[in-house]
Amino acid sequence: MALLTVDKLNLNFAGLQVIKDLSFSVEQGSIASLIGPNGAGKTSVFNCLTGFYKPGSGRIDFDGRAITRQRPHRITRRGMARTFQNLRLFKSMTVLENVMSGMHCRTRAGAIGAILRTGSQRREEREIREFCESCLEFVGILGEKDRVASNLSYGTQRRVEWARALATRPRLLLLDEPAAGLNFDEKQRLIGLIKRIRDELDITVLLIEHDMGLVMKVSEMITVIDYGRKIAEGNAQQVQSNPKVIEAYLGREEDEEP
Repeated sequence: MALLTVDKLNLNFAGLQVIKDLSFSVEQGSIASLIGPNGAGKTSVFNCLTGFYKPGSGRIDFDGRAITRQRPHRITRRGMARTFQNLRLFKSMTVLENVMSGMHCRTRAGAIGAILRTGSQRREEREIREFCESCLEFVGILGEKDRVASNLSYGTQRRVEWARALATRPRLLLLDEPAAGLNFDEKQRLIGLIKRIRDELDITVLLIEHDMGLVMKVSEMITVIDYGRKIAEGNAQQVQSNPKVIEAYLGREEDEEP
């Protein structure tokens, strides 16, 4: 059963068509990837899915309901979370505070409860802290919870962002180039983490990634786009052997090698 369905999506910027009649779906419980060369429109697709961009036409369904033009916070509340290509942490806050900020969409006590420090507010805050600590433990950095985010290595900051996304309690997790800036060992741990997110937390995963080795190792379905249009779709073997993919993406990458 499809958890996410994109049907004939179109997006234009100042007369330039960034996404062209794009259709694809992501099955519930799967790990899927959206790939393509630089400028193909991948991040624009993510921005449409999460409500940051409003498509000109087309339809996006999540968990059986249309979310095409809903606001980002409503989409997050429905169960879709994302990370960003460029880190977006609160650098002056601690690791735990950053992750707790991800649960804002799930809080119930409200401003009055926070001001009056009611029993329900204190109980909710304790539950939020405990859950966020479990997210940090899941990604392997619970021991860093009291450190200021700006003092962490790049790879650890990445994990803070993943933990914050998990704290929203998503059903679908969108990862925008999660391996960017990571060394070889960190990438290998990332592969294991993505699989654990799906297998242990029952969260469907859709990722954008330029590291083709990682994509081929974790993805069960791959959608390839070029200039905003889908040119191929299938499993790793089907995509790797597709002439259009070789020409548009894999071939370009090979041409750049010395």
